[in-house]
Amino acid sequence: MSADKTGIAREFMDSIPQARALRLELLEVTDGAAVLRLPYDPEIVGDPETGVIHGGAVSTLMDSCCGTAVIAHPGNPGATATISLRIDYLRAAAPGQAVTARAECFHVTRSVAFVRATAHDDETGCPVAMATGTFTVEARQ
Repeated sequence: MSADKTGIAREFMDSIPQARALRLELLEVTDGAAVLRLPYDPEIVGDPETGVIHGGAVSTLMDSCCGTAVIAHPGNPGATATISLRIDYLRAAAPGQAVTARAECFHVTRSVAFVRATAHDDETGCPVAMATGTFTVEARQ
């Protein structure tokens, strides 16, 4: 992965106010793949009785991770935007645990990128959610 693409991926993450508010951490970027972490924070709990992170925060993590994977793909010359994103929530994340997502951009056409992702918590490592999505690909100059 070029340093240029890594820098672009970091700029992409830094430009999303919601990603900054959730303190999403960019852990890894390779050609067409990304790993992001959502730290646990009581401010993003969806169920105060259980302490489970709100599904919307997990959704932001998955969407941002997928977009970062598209940005990092060698077949994408620039920016991206979400066209569609399907997230299947498999179980609640363990209370008090961060959630980590890994996304892979597995196919790119002239205008659309196809991505899949999995998120898991730190405690069990078992999947919390899975996603598939399509994202825009910037036109080549």
